[in-house]
Amino acid sequence: MIIRKAAIERDYDGVWEIFSHVISGGDVFSFEPNTPKADLKKLWFADNMDTFVAVDNLGKVVGSYYVKPNQPGLGSHIANAGYMVHPNEKGKGIGKLLCQHSIAFAREKGYSGMQFNMVVSTNESAVKLWKSLGFSIIGTIPQAFRHQRLGLVDTYIMYRRL
Repeated sequence: MIIRKAAIERDYDGVWEIFSHVISGGDVFSFEPNTPKADLKKLWFADNMDTFVAVDNLGKVVGSYYVKPNQPGLGSHIANAGYMVHPNEKGKGIGKLLCQHSIAFAREKGYSGMQFNMVVSTNESAVKLWKSLGFSIIGTIPQAFRHQRLGLVDTYIMYRRL
């Protein structure tokens, strides 16, 4: 597997396959489960994002992430990132590799920290993974996420210094 900079012309459909599966459950991302494919460009390939893909030995996109400034202007030294792994590839360590890659990339770009603004509290595997990679929960937002099965659940703000 390699992790490389995404090319919208080459990787859009592969990222869409992952994105559409992941958001369809309405349990880990705030994107509407019925988000149209045309919106992927602004949500995952926007001009202010550096987007990467993980590609297996057959050339299939198995995961993706983006890094962008968490805030514009005077808050742009803190990175924000989002990660998705194809449902068929879960449990293989791809999420961990994507996050490690993003941390190294963000450091190279000159960010001094990384913040996740909305980690769904019930996404226990993600919370555990982010903690293992040095992120801490620095805040809880009560009932900030409308989980499709569980109703209103808390979200976490997670941060780590780079």
